[in-house]
Amino acid sequence: MEYQLTATAKHVQPSAVREILKLTQGKSVISFAGGLPAEELFPVSALQNAFEKVFRQGPQALQYSITEGYTPLREKICERMKTKGIVAKPEDMLLTTGSQQAIDLLTRVYMEPGDVLLVEDPTYLAALQVFRYQNVQVVAVESDAEGMVPQDLLAKLDQYPVKMVYVTPTFSNPEGKVWSVERRQQLLDACRSRNILILEDDPYGDIQFHPEKKYPSIYSLEDPSNRGTVVYTSTFSKTVVPALRTGWVVGAPEVIKAMTYAKQAADLHSSSLDQQALYQLLLDFDLNLHIEQIRKHYFKRMRLMTQLLAEQQWDDIRWNQPEGGMFLWVEFPANWNTEELLRLAVQEGVAFVPGTEFFVNSPKKNKLRMNYTHSNEEQLSTGVNRLARAVEKFRA
Repeated sequence: MEYQLTATAKHVQPSAVREILKLTQGKSVISFAGGLPAEELFPVSALQNAFEKVFRQGPQALQYSITEGYTPLREKICERMKTKGIVAKPEDMLLTTGSQQAIDLLTRVYMEPGDVLLVEDPTYLAALQVFRYQNVQVVAVESDAEGMVPQDLLAKLDQYPVKMVYVTPTFSNPEGKVWSVERRQQLLDACRSRNILILEDDPYGDIQFHPEKKYPSIYSLEDPSNRGTVVYTSTFSKTVVPALRTGWVVGAPEVIKAMTYAKQAADLHSSSLDQQALYQLLLDFDLNLHIEQIRKHYFKRMRLMTQLLAEQQWDDIRWNQPEGGMFLWVEFPANWNTEELLRLAVQEGVAFVPGTEFFVNSPKKNKLRMNYTHSNEEQLSTGVNRLARAVEKFRA
């Protein structure tokens, strides 16, 4: 049979991270590629107890549920978000299959093919995958260590009929940077005055290494009496376990309603069994204490990876010093190609994500992203040594 796929389906490229993960399956390759949390830190016993409590409720717990998601869990999430200054009601929230689905649903209901969307450059590659699948015109805004550069942001807002802006202002993926409060406020003011929607993606916000510092969400900066410019999404994938695939999104009621209808068409609802178990977990488990333990372990691993890289004494290779999140962003000399370096690295037994995948139009081939949260101390040491061998081969 000759299959007649849509033009979009024919041209969409696979996720680079997913493809790299395939290369490492069943092999002794240490992967710094995926944004994976550490399995040994998963609250396995607590989750098992939570699921058992759900099953003890009887077969009705296994029935179809509402699209919006398990109401008690939405109420619990609203309580937790108050500590971040995010005030929302359960009816203004939709539970999704990870925050990735929130990005997809909002793009479907808000962006027509050809509509203009602004992003940082570089930005989250799986979000770019969604935008391209919807045939959205993605425009990159120049960014620095504090966020989008205001001059370029305003220039792009004047140049294009922008409908939405997508940002990850707290421990961004791939750069691991934190926007300044001033830049967050500037983006909010610029978009609010122009009737432009902001999608704030916050999967890593809880993984902060300096708890005394405050990183207010853009959503929390908006006047509570006149909200509607920001749609905020987050997930339990990084703080509980990824396999539950439970995220949430809050925003203006009319936007959330449209996303709910789109979700009905997509999957009726996300797993209500997982949502009920999460609710039971939040009742009996000290998630804040668990997150604090995660922070300590990940901070230690980040420090070790940067120390191991520094010991290589590479004068021409630089990397960031994250204040949280899961990634190092590494910059090589301008004439290097990290896609070629990856082939050598996999031969040595280590993997990473080439930086080209994170850029919109003009990919910088001399950058790469490394994850430090998934590997233990031994793997970090071995992996960096293998990377060093690949680097020396590339130099040769």
